[in-house]
Amino acid sequence: MEKKYKKIVLAYSGGLDTSIIIPWLKENYDNPEIIAVSGDVGQGTELDGLQEKAIKTGASKLYIEDLKKDFIDNYVFPTLKAGAKYEGDYLLGTAFARPVIAKRIAEIAKKEKADAICHGCTGKGNDQVRFELTIKAFAPEMDIIAPWRIWDIKSRDEEIDYAEAHNVPLKISRETNYSKDKNIWHLSHEGLDLENPENEPMYKKEGFLEMGVCPELAPDKPCYVEIGFEKGIPVKLNGQKIDSVKLVTELNKLGGENGIGLSDIVENRLVGMKSRGVYETPGGTILYRAHEVLETLCLDRDTQHYKRLIAEQFAELVYFGKWFTPLREALSAFVDKTQEKVTGSVKLKLYKGNIINAGVKSPYSLYDEEIATFNEDEVYNQKDSEGFINLFGLPIKVKALKENKKTK
Repeated sequence: MEKKYKKIVLAYSGGLDTSIIIPWLKENYDNPEIIAVSGDVGQGTELDGLQEKAIKTGASKLYIEDLKKDFIDNYVFPTLKAGAKYEGDYLLGTAFARPVIAKRIAEIAKKEKADAICHGCTGKGNDQVRFELTIKAFAPEMDIIAPWRIWDIKSRDEEIDYAEAHNVPLKISRETNYSKDKNIWHLSHEGLDLENPENEPMYKKEGFLEMGVCPELAPDKPCYVEIGFEKGIPVKLNGQKIDSVKLVTELNKLGGENGIGLSDIVENRLVGMKSRGVYETPGGTILYRAHEVLETLCLDRDTQHYKRLIAEQFAELVYFGKWFTPLREALSAFVDKTQEKVTGSVKLKLYKGNIINAGVKSPYSLYDEEIATFNEDEVYNQKDSEGFINLFGLPIKVKALKENKKTK
C-alpha cells in the first residue's frame, strides 16, 4: 500500500471479516498500531472473549462501548415513532445500528489521534455507506480504509483460508457460514442456501433461528401483552413502567416464544442489486403493531395519511445511511409534533406468529362512539351527507354532462 499509517482504529465485531482484517492491516501497512472498537448494541454472547481475541490477533487494545440504551432511545424509538419500514417490510435492524456505532468509533479515533478508520464492510453492501457517511459527519478529515474494496480476497471461503493460515480463531465453519448481524433489535441471516430465493428458509433446523421459534412450534395457547405509550414512545409493559432496553428485551422473549417477527425479504440495496435476507425481529414487530394501532385512535385522518408518506422517506434515509442529515432531523421534528397526543395503551394477542388486536385506549382518542354507532344517535344528521356528496361529486358530474353533450 502506498500510504503509511501509524495508528488505525478498526470497527471490530470479532466476526469473520474483522478478525482477519487485523493481521491484514499489519501486513499491508507496515505494522501500524491497531486499536479495535466494538459497539455493544446487544450482540450478547458474540462479545464473549473478544478482548483476548483482538489482542491475540494483533490489536494493541480493544474498546467495548455499551451503546444499547443510546441505540434504543435515540435511533430505534425515533424510527418507530415515524412508523418507518424500508420497502414496507424491513424494520431497519442493521441500518439504524450503524450510525450509533460509527459515531462512537469516530469519537474514539479522534481521541486516540488515529490516522485512519477501518471497517470490514463489503463493497457490495449497504453498511459501507452507512459507516462512512457517519464518519464523514463526525470526523470529516479522517482517512477510511475498506479492505474488501482493495484486497485480493474474493469470497468468505477465501477469508476462512486466510484465517486458518494466520491462526485466527473463528466461531463458524464453512457449513454454517451464514452472514449474520445481531443486535438487541434483530438478527439477520444472509448467504448459503438463502442466496436462492426459491429456497424456503430452514426455520425448523436446529440453530438457524436464535431469537425465537417458527410459528408451527409456538405454544397452542395465546399470549396477551399490553404496551403503554407516552407521546409515541413505549414506556410500560403490562401496566408497569419499564426501561427501554429491558422493554425490548422482554418483548423479544415473548415474541420469540410465540413465533412473532419472521420476515423473508428480497430488498433493493442502495448499491443497486437485489438481496435476500431472513430477519428475526420479535419485539420490534410487536412494538410497530402496537404503535400503529394507537395512532389509528389518536391521529386525525389527514395527519395519519400524510405521515405514511413521511414514513417511507424516513425509512429510505435510515436505510441509505443518512441519519445525520438535515432532512432526517427535519422529518423527526415533524414526527415529534404528530406524537404529542399519541399516548395510551394497546393490548395485543400473540398466537403462532400472528399479532391480533385485543383492545386500545387513549385519553386523547378521537374516536366518538356516539357518532360512529349504527344505533340511533342525537349528534349526527344523516341528511347532511346529501349536500356533501353533491359538492364532493360536482367535478365528476360536470365532466360527465359535458362529455354527454359532445356525443349527441
